[in-house]
Amino acid sequence: MEFAHTACLGGGVIGASWAALFLASGRSVAMFDPAPGAEKAVRDYVEMAWPALTELGLAGHGNPDALSFHDSAAQAVAGAAFVQENVPERLPVKHAVFAEIERALDAEAIVASSASGLTLSQMQGGWQDPARFVLGHPFNPPHLIPLVEVMGNVRTQDGVAEAAERFYQAVGKVTIRVNKEKPGHVANRLQAAIWREAISLVMEGVASVEDVDKAVWAGPGLRWAAMGPTMLFNLGAGEGGLRAFCDHFSDTFNGWWDDLGQVRLNGEVAETLIKGVSEEARGQTPAELSARRDALILAMQKATAALRGGG
Repeated sequence: MEFAHTACLGGGVIGASWAALFLASGRSVAMFDPAPGAEKAVRDYVEMAWPALTELGLAGHGNPDALSFHDSAAQAVAGAAFVQENVPERLPVKHAVFAEIERALDAEAIVASSASGLTLSQMQGGWQDPARFVLGHPFNPPHLIPLVEVMGNVRTQDGVAEAAERFYQAVGKVTIRVNKEKPGHVANRLQAAIWREAISLVMEGVASVEDVDKAVWAGPGLRWAAMGPTMLFNLGAGEGGLRAFCDHFSDTFNGWWDDLGQVRLNGEVAETLIKGVSEEARGQTPAELSARRDALILAMQKATAALRGGG
C-alpha cells in the first residue's frame, strides 16, 4: 500500500476526521495534539465516525486501533509517508510546527496543510525547503465530504502535488487542482458568495433566515450535489446547450449580478442571523443538528456512490 503510514498534526474536528478516514483505508496514523484530553477526544471521534465509514464502504480493511499518540510533532511525523497538518490557522503557529518537523521527516514524505484561510506561499515561509509541502484543503467533515483542494507552486517539487492527489483519491476523496493562489481557494469563495447574497436577502427583508436556507437545500442545493452550476445551466437549455442558455439569459443574469447585495458581517447582521438560526433550530442542540447533517450527508453519499458506480 502506498503511503501506508500517515501522521496527523492537530486533533481537532478536522484532524480527528482525517485520522478516522486514514485509519478506515487500512493505514496507520500517528497523531500529535498538545491539548489536554486530545487522545480521548480523537479516539471518541474515530469511534463515532466508524459506522458511517463502514456504510460508505471505506472501512473494509481498516483498524481503528492503528492510531498512536506522540509527545511532539517531530515524533509523530517520524517514519510517516504522508502528513496531514491541521494546527490552528495562525501563521506563527504553523511556521513553528513546520520548523520543528522538517528535520524529522523522511526524505520522501509529503506534508499537506488543511488550511482554508492561509495561502500556500504564506505557509511556505516556515520551511527551509518547501519542495514536498502542498495545500490539501478538505471540507468539514473530511471523512464524509469528498472534496480536497490540492495546490503546489513553483517551489513545489515536480510530481509532489500529483502524488498527494493520488493519496487522497486512494482514501476515497475527490480532488481539484488550484492553479492560482486566491485567499479561500475555490470552494470557500463560492460559499462566501452565496452566503453574502443570502445575508443580503435577509437584511433587505426579502425572506427569513430559515426560508433562505430552505431555498438552498430544497432547490439548487439538490442540483449542485449532482453537478456544478455551469454544467447544470448547459443542460438547462436542452439541445442548444450552454450557448443557447447564454444567448437567452445574458441580460437576465447581468441584471441580477448588478443587483446583488453588498453586505458586511457586523454586529447587527450577526445578531439577525443568530436569531434566525435559533428559530430554525427549534430547540435542537448543535450536537443533534450535526448528527442530522451527517446522516443526510451519509445518505446522499451512499446514493451518489451507487449511481456513479453503476454509471
